[in-house]
Amino acid sequence: MQRQLVERELTDEGPARGAPVRGRRAVTVNLAESPLTWLHARGHLSDLQLAAGECLRRDYERAQLSAGVTMRWDPVRVKGGSGDSALNETERQIAARQRFEGAIAAAGPGLSDVLWRVACAGEGLPDAERALAWPARSGKLVLRLALDRVAGFYGIG
Repeated sequence: MQRQLVERELTDEGPARGAPVRGRRAVTVNLAESPLTWLHARGHLSDLQLAAGECLRRDYERAQLSAGVTMRWDPVRVKGGSGDSALNETERQIAARQRFEGAIAAAGPGLSDVLWRVACAGEGLPDAERALAWPARSGKLVLRLALDRVAGFYGIG
């Protein structure tokens, strides 16, 4: 598989998403490693479904719902700005968690399990199907339905 390297900011406080800003930290990410990107590249997910999955994953990571290893002690409000940039780190984390929980609720019971495993935990579809004790190749349809609902929640499309 060919690597697809892009620069991504670790924070969303910059003027343009994806553009490194002086004083901000950025990392190089291989987009080909994402299970959603893999499915999209092979025609199993539409552009809209991929965008919805990436929004969900971004909110999951901003909400810091995965296991953490440190604590932040900087509750300083950022002056000026609007939306998430007017919030301090804790408030941004809470807002992301609320969006994530809303998106998962929009996907609905029975659909959110595979959605979380593939989009957020980074599990491959076959691994998610095995973990959920589903028949092989059944997860793709369920994932697509869940991503369509999440796209509606985020207003994509």
